[in-house]
Amino acid sequence: MKAIDDVTISRIILEEYAGELSEYLDTDVAIIGGGPAGMVAAYYLARARRKVAVYERNISVGGGMWGGGMMFRRCVFQDEPLPILEEMGVRVRRRGDGYATTDSIETVACLCAAAVKAGARIFNLLSAEDVMIRRDRVAGVVLQWTAVEAASLHVDPLSARARCVVDATGHAAEIARIIVRKIGRKLLTPTGDLLGEKPMWAEAGERTIVEHTREIYPGVWAAGMAANAVFGGPRMGPIFGGMLLSGRKAAELIARRK
Repeated sequence: MKAIDDVTISRIILEEYAGELSEYLDTDVAIIGGGPAGMVAAYYLARARRKVAVYERNISVGGGMWGGGMMFRRCVFQDEPLPILEEMGVRVRRRGDGYATTDSIETVACLCAAAVKAGARIFNLLSAEDVMIRRDRVAGVVLQWTAVEAASLHVDPLSARARCVVDATGHAAEIARIIVRKIGRKLLTPTGDLLGEKPMWAEAGERTIVEHTREIYPGVWAAGMAANAVFGGPRMGPIFGGMLLSGRKAAELIARRK
């Protein structure tokens, strides 16, 4: 067995990661949030030959999908999104009652693997703490290590340019909130502000999450629960089909735009 050198190991990690991060500081699309909608959007955009970076605040991607419903490790879907799951290698159990289920851990693993194999790059433990605005359009995001935020350290962030940004940050709709806080009520909603997420109603939420997946400010699209939080749709609890359909729609809208 070849001798192992501790410093060489460290140097390999630093050189490879720093090089990749530097390369992806200029992208076609920056997706903020690596939940199911973000992963699906990344997959389809990468397949459309867009240069895609996913920035995820947590150490793992997948959002709330890991826990299924209340930590019971099953994800429930209706029929429409099943082709997306099967395309990305997820085994689906059709129940025969209009619903299908998957194992939550397998589902997240397959969505992540499919996005990476398609060409997207995922950078975990990075948060978008601000946006770059140029000529009344979002032109990128401002990145900070999640650990720096958690420790409340005063450390200046770095910037990443992107021609399009996807707010896939879930219920918090973080990018939309940054825009409103920094430049005022200028979102493409009836009030210019976030309309706010409504109480749980799965049927309505699954419909409106796709309807609300659209551009919310020049250069920014909302996908997943962020879309319902921006445009006032209800949450839908432990059914995930709308998340996948929303991610695919966001990718299609952006791919057509460029």
